[in-house]
Amino acid sequence: MEKLPANIRHEIEKLVKDLNYHCYLYYVLDAPEISDAEYDKDYRHLKELEEKYHYVLPDSPTQRVGAPPLDKFEKVKHTEPMLSLDNAFSHDEAREFDERVKRFLKSDKEVEYTVEPKYDGLAMELTYRKGILYKASTRGDGYEGEDVTVNIKTIKAVPLKIEDGDIPEEIDIRGEVYMDIKEFEALNREREKAGEPAFANPRNAAAGSIRQLDSSITAKRKLHLACYGVGAAKGITFKSQWEFITWLKKARFPVPAILKLVEGIDAAIDVIKEIEGERNGFPFEADGAVIKVNDFGLQKALGMKTREPRWATAYKFPAHQGATKIKEIIASVGRTGTITPVAVLETVRIGGVNVSNSTLHNWDEIERKDIRVGDTVVVERAGDVIPHVVAVMKEKRTGGEKHFRPPAKCPVCGSAVEREEGEVAYRCIGLNCAAQVQQRIGHFASRAAMDIEGLGEKNVELLYTHGLIKHFVDIYRLKKEDLLELPRFAEKSAQNLIDAIEKSKHTTLARFLYSLGIVHAGEYAAKLLARNFKGIDDLYNIKPEKIIEIKQIGEKIADSISQFFSDPENLHTLEVLKTFGVKITNPDFKAEAAEKLPLDGLTFVITGTLPGPRNEVEELIENMGGHVSGSVSKSTSYLILGEEPGSKLKKAQSLGVKIISHEELVKMIEG
Repeated sequence: MEKLPANIRHEIEKLVKDLNYHCYLYYVLDAPEISDAEYDKDYRHLKELEEKYHYVLPDSPTQRVGAPPLDKFEKVKHTEPMLSLDNAFSHDEAREFDERVKRFLKSDKEVEYTVEPKYDGLAMELTYRKGILYKASTRGDGYEGEDVTVNIKTIKAVPLKIEDGDIPEEIDIRGEVYMDIKEFEALNREREKAGEPAFANPRNAAAGSIRQLDSSITAKRKLHLACYGVGAAKGITFKSQWEFITWLKKARFPVPAILKLVEGIDAAIDVIKEIEGERNGFPFEADGAVIKVNDFGLQKALGMKTREPRWATAYKFPAHQGATKIKEIIASVGRTGTITPVAVLETVRIGGVNVSNSTLHNWDEIERKDIRVGDTVVVERAGDVIPHVVAVMKEKRTGGEKHFRPPAKCPVCGSAVEREEGEVAYRCIGLNCAAQVQQRIGHFASRAAMDIEGLGEKNVELLYTHGLIKHFVDIYRLKKEDLLELPRFAEKSAQNLIDAIEKSKHTTLARFLYSLGIVHAGEYAAKLLARNFKGIDDLYNIKPEKIIEIKQIGEKIADSISQFFSDPENLHTLEVLKTFGVKITNPDFKAEAAEKLPLDGLTFVITGTLPGPRNEVEELIENMGGHVSGSVSKSTSYLILGEEPGSKLKKAQSLGVKIISHEELVKMIEG
């Protein structure tokens, strides 16, 4: 290693400072002063100097990517809770918020507010110590999130070091990580070409990108950040939200696209109207606007409610809707043979996303709404995510519309179709139905099952039609040279799939059981079995009554599990998988003497938006012994109430089901 001369140290420090400044101009201000070629030239020179002299500054742009893949994300406790906001759904409700603020402050004086767009992304907290980015964490449940520092560093708009302005001893800066709509659409096109499942919306894409264990994958996704809040701070004070935002700008942090300081709620509503009017022109998804009391002293006086601050509210825009025509209705066959009607639509742009199809759920739903081929319908993205048909515009009917009847035969294999008594679903009973085979293979490889990245629907179809896989066991017979003979597979993509298949051979019992696609036995049942049986062999030829000893499992599921593990062909398949090197561990097994879990025997239903990702809350409940159901019934123990609750709330109230908040759930678990 060569000794570091003073002139080299100064050169490296200047390159770092200059490159970070040009990064800020390009990614935050969108006002570059140098060409990409000039930037790349200086970046390469900096990297060469760092490697030669082993002198790397913590805020060097070369440190944004390059960390080795993680095994898991570590948990991070927030110094101050990252709680959610109360909602307003009309101008009158916004005025009611203003009245509550004045009433609590015992003042009739007009309140000063800031108003900004509500970004539809992933809430994030960035912690800086002595001006250097120390840690970045997701909101999680509001009290504890995950350490995603290496991934946040890949976002070029995130300062690795606070360069300008007052530099605090320590500060927690809060914001939203998001993905622009065009970048989201480009990412989905790439995923579809690679045979990978598309993301449902930009928010899911941003969340999935931030939660990659390999930061090099995150770096390829073009993520952005908008900073809007402050948590704990040492060595610096702010008198107001406006003063804080002014400091953020000076310190080179990206801030919301629109941010206005106004006096009184009427002026705030005018800004909300402005944001809503510009909403469709934003490059990002915005599902509302946020109103905040500007003065931090008044914020402190107003304080917090159980789940949200009294000094802010989120004004939610109406759900995106659009009118379009149903070109045709097709019957889609799932892995268990369930046939679902899907409307193929004339493409309509709703909330910045092109919508070309919508599930119609089942034929009872078609009959209830009187949906016909050729109808003009109102389509809504529920929660700005899932498209569904809200209503038929019957006044636009011409007489040429056609009813779509349930199929008498499977549209894929021609086998008979049956409808079980008491169920809404029609099901293909064909044992060799190609659609079911492909769906079962796709399910086996899915993220929650064996997690074989790159084996999505398109690649499964490709491999199936070329005769390379007819059963999920065949996945482990694939060779790289087989893949290279197929369209869409090149050297790298073929090797990536082979590597993913090899990686999947080490799995857990819960994942493995779920991957088998046992009828009626989903992810929750698989976890229950893993908690109660040490290994897969313990389930061979098991009797239903033994399974029913697990009190959360009923007769229907127990019979299905017993039938699966009593079938000689199925047991042979499991043994074949072992010969291919599939190794199953079971970290979930609980010995009989184990302590009773806090949610044992309880059934939960969730409605509305929770402080953290819903799947994490569901996983927490199940890990604590509970069960999460999709519908409210007399057997529901608790309804967990989130923001913007749906019809489940009314049903729970009518049945007398106890309603709790997310915080109350956490308290139940913590005792």
